[in-house]
Amino acid sequence: MGLISESDMRDFLGKITQGLRQVYYRAGDLLEEERELPLSQNFLNSMIKKYVTDNVNQLLELRAELHDGWVRLHATVEYKGSKAWLATNLLLVQFQMDREVQRLVFDQQTPTEVLDLIVDKPWKKPAVFLAIWFIRTFRRQDPLPVILEKLNVVSVKHELIYLDINRYLLKSDKALNALRKVEINHAVLREEQFVLKANLTLDGLFSSRRSDLEAAI
Repeated sequence: MGLISESDMRDFLGKITQGLRQVYYRAGDLLEEERELPLSQNFLNSMIKKYVTDNVNQLLELRAELHDGWVRLHATVEYKGSKAWLATNLLLVQFQMDREVQRLVFDQQTPTEVLDLIVDKPWKKPAVFLAIWFIRTFRRQDPLPVILEKLNVVSVKHELIYLDINRYLLKSDKALNALRKVEINHAVLREEQFVLKANLTLDGLFSSRRSDLEAAI
């Protein structure tokens, strides 16, 4: 076997350098390219049911209808023999999801609608509407955010509704693993879709498991 000449070694090292340079440039493109991560309305509602509704006794249903730029929120609440179906329209005004904070902020666009009301005693029906009138007139608040805050589902500050989902994500190893692989910049609402705009992180780019990477993107 002959010795490797100096020119052959230069060619070999040159090819390695060129290959590494291509990988580097491609990695830069992948990291800079913003990707869309669409979550379906059905998936979002299944997560709401699993992590929110199933853990709050008085909240029988919390469901979102997603539209372009806004969401119609439905809630079914049962309390002391009264069962109410409520709905309101919300505008997504802020979204933050990183390793430290996972939060959605909504601005209520329409007053709460009472779609239906069932009571076990006749006198309770006017009492419910009187309570709604009192909250709107004297507390200057809308009843649905007040109810959800009482149930520890959201917090209300300066007439904005804050939904902190970090306490729910902490229960999901898959969600936390995905957060390590993407940097989420913002989110948009579309018809029946909640779309995250995100970039891959270095963890996501060099993920040792392809399935993990695909799950993240």
